[in-house]
Amino acid sequence: MLRGKRVLVTGVLTPKSIAYAIAAASQRAGAEVLLTSFGRAMSLTRRSAQRLSPPPEVLEMDVTDGTQVDAAAARVRETWGGIDGVVHAIGFAPEDCLGGNFLAAPWSSVATAFEVSTYSMRTLAAAFSPLMAATGSLVTLTFDARVAWPLYDWMGPAKAALEAVVRYLARDLGRRGVRVNALAAGPLETIAARSIPGFETLKSSWKLQAPLGWNSADAGPVADAAVFLLSDLSRAITGEMLHVDGGYHSQGAPLIEVVEAAES
Repeated sequence: MLRGKRVLVTGVLTPKSIAYAIAAASQRAGAEVLLTSFGRAMSLTRRSAQRLSPPPEVLEMDVTDGTQVDAAAARVRETWGGIDGVVHAIGFAPEDCLGGNFLAAPWSSVATAFEVSTYSMRTLAAAFSPLMAATGSLVTLTFDARVAWPLYDWMGPAKAALEAVVRYLARDLGRRGVRVNALAAGPLETIAARSIPGFETLKSSWKLQAPLGWNSADAGPVADAAVFLLSDLSRAITGEMLHVDGGYHSQGAPLIEVVEAAES
């Protein structure tokens, strides 16, 4: 499905990262892959890269550092000449932006959450879309920000803004044939998830409300959807948020039979 494609994947920390699953699935589908990381996380990413086949190069790129972003784009151009896909799997909010602290969170922390989680999508698009052919694809990860989630606080508005950025990038890049889409995944057990207060509660609610069920230890369905969006099979899809959540988003309340079974 991705034979001959060249894909840059951000956000790989450990083999449990959603981005790692996407990188592995992309390779299995025939793509060449490069990873990015920065700072102290570089060693973790390099270790994870060794578990991929073949182990991809890891480029240093802090998305808040324009010099590093430009250097990474130059390295991609040097290595491949061009690029077919970019996976934006970047998100961060300071601790005081989460956990029921919505009204008290200082602007400096909120600004950090938006810069890293939201504006970085624009940063990647500006740096790498010029290297893309007319069938290029940018894919990001969100956590359905149409509704408010318990304790998720300022990451919610940051993700809502990210989803809006997807639509505006789709508008501006579509004329060049570049697609921009988001994947709204259900809760998955990653290092990032551990920092989200109330994550276990979200996991439990998914079991009660997702018609197809949900395995929070399996990022495979999300990775497969990412491969689809990176492939030419999605050539007429852009500005979309694709739910990969077992159908949770389609239900207004927990499934009665599941609740009754859990209570019996």
